[in-house]
Amino acid sequence: MTDSPLGQYQKRKGVFPKAVDGHFRRLKWAIMLITLGVYYITPWLRWDRGPYAPDQAVLVDLAHRRFFMFGIEIWPHEFYYVAGLLIMAGIGLFLLTSAVGRAWCGYACPQTVWTDLFQHVERWIDGDRNAQIRLNNAPWGPAKLARRLTKWGVWLAIAVATGGAWIFYFADAPTLAADLFSGTAPYVAYFTIFILTMTTFIFGGFMREQVCIYMCPWPRIQTAMLDEQSLIVTYKNWRGEPRASVKKAEAHPGEFGDCIDCNQCVAVCPTGIDIREGPQIGCITCALCIDACDTVMKQVGRPRGLIDYATLADAEQEKQGQPATPVLKTLLRPRTLIYFGIWSAIGLGLLFMLGNRTRIDISAQQERNPIYVLLSDGDVRNAYTVRLRNMENRPREMEVSMAGLSGGRMWRGEDTEANAADRFVLTVAPDSVQKLTINVVAPYEGQQRDEFALSVKALDQQGGSDSHDVVFERPESQ
Repeated sequence: MTDSPLGQYQKRKGVFPKAVDGHFRRLKWAIMLITLGVYYITPWLRWDRGPYAPDQAVLVDLAHRRFFMFGIEIWPHEFYYVAGLLIMAGIGLFLLTSAVGRAWCGYACPQTVWTDLFQHVERWIDGDRNAQIRLNNAPWGPAKLARRLTKWGVWLAIAVATGGAWIFYFADAPTLAADLFSGTAPYVAYFTIFILTMTTFIFGGFMREQVCIYMCPWPRIQTAMLDEQSLIVTYKNWRGEPRASVKKAEAHPGEFGDCIDCNQCVAVCPTGIDIREGPQIGCITCALCIDACDTVMKQVGRPRGLIDYATLADAEQEKQGQPATPVLKTLLRPRTLIYFGIWSAIGLGLLFMLGNRTRIDISAQQERNPIYVLLSDGDVRNAYTVRLRNMENRPREMEVSMAGLSGGRMWRGEDTEANAADRFVLTVAPDSVQKLTINVVAPYEGQQRDEFALSVKALDQQGGSDSHDVVFERPESQ
């Protein structure tokens, strides 16, 4: 007899999680409602920024290359704020993982939230776990087809709403919504909704735990970050083993553990794993198995906590009859404090930079064709392309000046040399970048490459200034 070869693909076995009630289930309800509410409602919130800026509270304005979030406006050259937030998000995940394991996966991950929502819809239409299994195994007929079409229709409606809500972050939500329903929205909007609709529909409705176990790289990263001091969902096998039914345990007192092998912990698991087999990559730390086990323990008159949030070190201490380490002490250990310190330092640094950033900016680039021009009076002229940035939502009067170039004077490209001076004043439109050409003239005598500064200063009460160092070039001395 020969062994059959082990294939590299295992067919998915359906997972039909059972409904459960308890502290962690209610926590998941609260987080799901908050996260979904934030996602769907945020694009419709308004924020008054004055007559020259959009009034959508959170907006990624790709057309004008701006990011608005309530009172904060981020320009393209300030992308380091976005990079800082992404770094904070990464370190925050490291902090959360080292403290309480895969709590992000179990409660707030978008895949978890939408899968949880789809599962509630499934229970509402198909019934709880046993009814779902019976319907899944039943032959196709009018009743099964009607339930399937109803369920898929509700899933599809949620998926469309999800894709539609996402694009509202990139344009004025009421205007875009009207355009979508009238058929006048850009084609990219409909295409984006279609893509996000299908990914939400497929991932949340059909792939579910496969996304968490096989597709997502984060479980593998998190596994490497956990240690014996991390709070994770733990089955205390020293207390539960060997397993036996209630009747068998009563007939043989003292021979069996507290686990009655009811399999309720498996029945409620959204990824279909058995937590009694120990820590594994399929566990998303949602703690629904704790609620299920605590309910059963209460029914059979045994203490709760057979499955509980605990560190592996605490589980070993409890096995030896020693008290567990207080939760606060477990959380406030060097590793988590270091993560929190780094995370806080980056956050405070970003806030400091945000509070002290200038709302006016100047940049200049020398025109290279030609590099310089010899004038009839013997002077040398260089030309520069200058950009003045007004990051306020109102027009601002600005003074542009030059310093550090002996005998130098300048004028705007549309003016004449008769208007040459060492400064001039202009008005820059609100929330915009004004591009202009500046001609600079200096005597022939001097260094071949002479550095000087172009500066801008706002003339209103708020003030503000910025400068940019540039080079003035002359012909080589003969």
